[in-house]
Amino acid sequence: MTSSYLKFVSMIKTADLIQISSLNFSYGKSEIFQNLDVGFSAGKVTAIMGGSGSGKTTILKLIGGQVRPQKGRVICDSKVVNHMRHNELFAHRKTIGMLFQFGALFTDLNVFDNVAFPLREQTALPDAAIKDLVLLKLHAVGLRGASRLMPAELSGGMARRVALARAIALDPSLMLYDEPFTGLDPISTAITGNLIRTLNDTLGITSVFVTHDIKASFKVADEVVLLSRGCVTARGKPEDLMESTDPLVQQFVNGEVDGPVPFHVRSRSYREDLALVQSENLK
Repeated sequence: MTSSYLKFVSMIKTADLIQISSLNFSYGKSEIFQNLDVGFSAGKVTAIMGGSGSGKTTILKLIGGQVRPQKGRVICDSKVVNHMRHNELFAHRKTIGMLFQFGALFTDLNVFDNVAFPLREQTALPDAAIKDLVLLKLHAVGLRGASRLMPAELSGGMARRVALARAIALDPSLMLYDEPFTGLDPISTAITGNLIRTLNDTLGITSVFVTHDIKASFKVADEVVLLSRGCVTARGKPEDLMESTDPLVQQFVNGEVDGPVPFHVRSRSYREDLALVQSENLK
């Protein structure tokens, strides 16, 4: 456990909306987490960062109950998600808004109908009320004027904003974002980051997003959780991680090629591999 993590772990109190404790999780024989402990503060924007395969998106799936741990608990709003039955999970997910990595819009529905979809499926509101709500959500993301466009007519940034309007259609108390900045140009990245921050503060919700984008996430997040080797390596405010002397944190934040996360995969010596190849060629 690093000094960076110890320094900030004292900040983790009962104010956490989400608490993951003593959690082990594997995909088959591939171990992702071993005794993971982490919390996400209510009302805050938290960025989950780490190398590829560190389990960032898996945490979102655990929170939503898509996967269950082999050991430990995932608690959301005082309820144990991994103990929920089907109907309880259904109710739990209705309190969560999810922005998928590439938006996942319905290609055969226009912008208006994409945002209206959860309202029509999950509520008994009259059409007039649904129309008002859809236009309100689209206005919040700056796309009220694009309500009749089809997904194919949208830029990548616009599609992501429509997906965000759909994700907040049911006024969730928790927003999850899976790589919200991937594939976006600098302007769209800035717009998306500003929307995450503004919607969180305006709606009074809790937001958790996973990303590799250091610059964009550090502008938006209240806290950053850095994952490595199946556990939390560091947690704190963006500026605290920038100033960290931990070698792993420095390597990730500065994008260094080599460090605690090596460039080369562990293997036999190069000489041994060459000798093995030669011996096999002689057979």
